[in-house]
Amino acid sequence: MGNAEQMLSFAASRAPELAAPGLSPRPRRKVAVLACMDTRIDLFAMLGLQRGDAHIIRNAGGLVTDDAIRSLSVSQRLLGTEEIVVVMHENCGLKGASEDRFAALLVEDGVLPQWRLGAFDDLEGTLRHSLERLRACRELPHREHIRGFIFDPETGALRELGVAAHAAAREP
Repeated sequence: MGNAEQMLSFAASRAPELAAPGLSPRPRRKVAVLACMDTRIDLFAMLGLQRGDAHIIRNAGGLVTDDAIRSLSVSQRLLGTEEIVVVMHENCGLKGASEDRFAALLVEDGVLPQWRLGAFDDLEGTLRHSLERLRACRELPHREHIRGFIFDPETGALRELGVAAHAAAREP
């Protein structure tokens, strides 16, 4: 039995636990979390979230892509979120990867995607750029509560990027 079949069987055996009658699609805590898809990151345990608390958007790197912005815009404009938390992490598979080598692999298979890998060398710089992009994004009506964090999967530590700079930016 393949993974999909195992997952389907498991879900069927737990249907009563998985049902969420009456739970709103609007997050209780009015927050959306954009994070990397890395298997070592358990956002619910890390951030103290329960089902129904937040929208969770994941992609390779936790990058602010056009599709991430689309999801965040839906989250805010249609479903009431007012805060965004971005979580990137140490030892990400995109850190130090080669855009050119990845593109060459795709070309070998006859693929010409309309997107970039999103490789980066500077984790903090990439997160800082992502936060700036979100804060300037007019598709998002709520841009005043956007924060970025870096997780270390080896230690379990979570730290905020630029706390002092973020606090200074709010000073009158």
